[in-house]
Amino acid sequence: MGIFSSIKEAIFGRKAKAAPTPQPQAGAQPQAMPQITPAAQSAAPVDVDQILADLASEKGQQLNYKTSIVDLMKLLDLDPSLANRKELAEELGYSGEKDGSAEMNIWLHKAVMTKLEGNGGKVSAELRD
Repeated sequence: MGIFSSIKEAIFGRKAKAAPTPQPQAGAQPQAMPQITPAAQSAAPVDVDQILADLASEKGQQLNYKTSIVDLMKLLDLDPSLANRKELAEELGYSGEKDGSAEMNIWLHKAVMTKLEGNGGKVSAELRD
């Protein structure tokens, strides 16, 4: 699994975990649980902003995840090492020097947000730009 897949799973997987499980009412006959298909899960966009804000609130750390790829990866409990950011840069098609520069990191953050949006995420302009 690639670095972007890990980022996507860390965000989109939280939505699946957060979905409440319906509880049967007292005296009601148990019913078979409906199967949730990937198509059903992707019907509603994943609110990336809200999930990240919730995570930041849980962590209690000051992380600049809205603009920093390093802090975003830290927020998601992913290793933000240069090696992993280089791998992410390869995955997303970054053509500049993969040296951990501010230019590379800014590009990575924007590319991750754009790709999350392209995969069914609802991403605000604040996170994309």
